[in-house]
Amino acid sequence: MGGSDTPLSGPDLTAGVRLNDLVDGGLLLGHAHGEAVVLARRASEVFAVGATCTHYSGPIAEGLIVGGEVRCPWHHARFDLCTGAPAAPALNPLPCYRVEQRDGQVFVAEKLSPPKAPELAGPARVLIVGAGAAAEACAETLRREGHRGAITMVGADEAPVDRPNLSKDYLAGTAPEDWVPLRSADFFTEQRIDLTTGVRATALDPKDKKLTLSDGRKLAYDALVLATGATPNRLDLPGAERVLYLRTLADSRAIIDRAKQIKGAIVIGGSFIGLETAASLRARNVEVRVVARGKRPLERVLGPQLGDFVRALHEEHGVMFHFGRTLRSIDQDGVTLDDGSRLPGELIVAGVGVQPNVELAQSAGLRIDRGVLVDEYLQTSAPGVFAAGDIARWPDPRSGSIRVEHWVVAERQGQAAARNLLGRKLPFRDVPFFWSQHYDVPINYVGHCERWDELTVHGSISQKSCVVAYRVGGRLRAAATVYRDRESLAIEAALGNDDQQKIETILKGVQ
Repeated sequence: MGGSDTPLSGPDLTAGVRLNDLVDGGLLLGHAHGEAVVLARRASEVFAVGATCTHYSGPIAEGLIVGGEVRCPWHHARFDLCTGAPAAPALNPLPCYRVEQRDGQVFVAEKLSPPKAPELAGPARVLIVGAGAAAEACAETLRREGHRGAITMVGADEAPVDRPNLSKDYLAGTAPEDWVPLRSADFFTEQRIDLTTGVRATALDPKDKKLTLSDGRKLAYDALVLATGATPNRLDLPGAERVLYLRTLADSRAIIDRAKQIKGAIVIGGSFIGLETAASLRARNVEVRVVARGKRPLERVLGPQLGDFVRALHEEHGVMFHFGRTLRSIDQDGVTLDDGSRLPGELIVAGVGVQPNVELAQSAGLRIDRGVLVDEYLQTSAPGVFAAGDIARWPDPRSGSIRVEHWVVAERQGQAAARNLLGRKLPFRDVPFFWSQHYDVPINYVGHCERWDELTVHGSISQKSCVVAYRVGGRLRAAATVYRDRESLAIEAALGNDDQQKIETILKGVQ
């Protein structure tokens, strides 16, 4: 058996396979030394890496080679073919194996030791404000890139957690809590990352390079990364104190504890977070009603066709929708809507958007425009101060100035900020990506398109096998997919290269 419970399949790669049987740009699943291994061919080079993604155990053999990387089909984690080094959302590297070529055959030899990063003379003291996706990815990347100076993370609430799980498997009761922390406390100690929670950054002085904390301490820095995240919008109406929100592990725990005691719940908002919460509560046999302003869920992001599909999917699982409605008041037994009707429900959960936490940056005099403005290297208007994640508004080469509230984007920006504060000068040009899970149906989304003038469906939404394309002026800006993982990866890569012709070829192949 390999590194998982999946039986080994394919050829024994230690015995060799014909080079001519490996397609250039293709992947071959096999095994070596009792472990599942994937061969990846790029021109005359052949690489061997582990077959299981270190993020959520996705099948690497069903992924895609892009440049010097292999990309996982499930959540688009990336791994360097030479070193196995990960990029978001994966945190851990893939194992790599030595490959020999002789007499037209390819053989997988022993597993290679992970390469050691060279020590870098970067900023002596790096401060990271936040403890979410961007902050954690930044700290890890600094160490992986060879930074040996001091790293301090200042997080207001809790240690870094896998936030997507809070509204999905963990909330549904299908994932244990030990899956939720991104890293153990020992990890931060071993990596010499000083993680401080329970305090807030209250003032930033970019001129003197000092950060003031809520406990009165002042921390000096040589480089600073703002990754302060976002805060859920709160309802302001009678009885709003009874409403729960979902952002932290403590929030998810509170909803779970309440769900164990009640029969019915009301979810306010037809957002991704609201609908994922609804699906998770249904998995716990809680009766769920969703109240939303629009005509259908997710229409503003996904369009009417996928919106109707998502609605039908939830209704199949017993969710009741109340569209075109807002709340008038909340009481102990339920809510009153704006038309005077009553809905019963002991648990009220709201998912009505978030606001970026820009107060610290704004009070420090940094440039703000519906987020913290950064350049292509994620540096703010203050030298030596970077921003990443939900607060960062950056110059995207495809869509202009954008701010995106996606987990993978936050992680990738944290990684990019780390490299750039070390002097790498690498423009952040990643194509945005997110995924959403509704029962057994995943929806992947690549690109960014707030408004489109053309929407086309390729494949069949009802058969759960489709690509929905969003175009502006005839150019594809984004694509949503249902069970079309390979196409999602290929479109992401083509968007990254601005290859519209390649995108159209991909779409023509979707039946």
